[in-house]
Amino acid sequence: MKFQFRLAYYIFGLFLGAVFVMWFLKAKATDRGVEFCYLPNCRVLKDLRSKSLVIDSLAQHSLDEKWVTIDDIRKSLTYGDVDFEKSNEPYRKGKIYIIEGKTSKNEDITITMINYTERVLLEKIEKK
Repeated sequence: MKFQFRLAYYIFGLFLGAVFVMWFLKAKATDRGVEFCYLPNCRVLKDLRSKSLVIDSLAQHSLDEKWVTIDDIRKSLTYGDVDFEKSNEPYRKGKIYIIEGKTSKNEDITITMINYTERVLLEKIEKK
């Protein structure tokens, strides 16, 4: 058998094996609630979601105005984008993170959070 055919069979088998392994591991991870976060944005948002949330008075004022809800904040912590140019800076014995997300009415919001070792402080919420 020529080398070209052997290489084609090898690549085809490798592709099928990779698809099967990824399908099997994804199904197993979904059953156990495991999330694979390799990119920096996903890792930061997962870390912020895993800690207890403390709401500052300025952020509470925005929540009381009813244009944004705590569910919008939670969805932004799942699907939002971290602005790394302004984030990951030492701030008040923690690190500040700026997250860009959307409300349920599809309005753009900017969330400022301070990440401490044991908790996350929701400092302020702004409309864009």
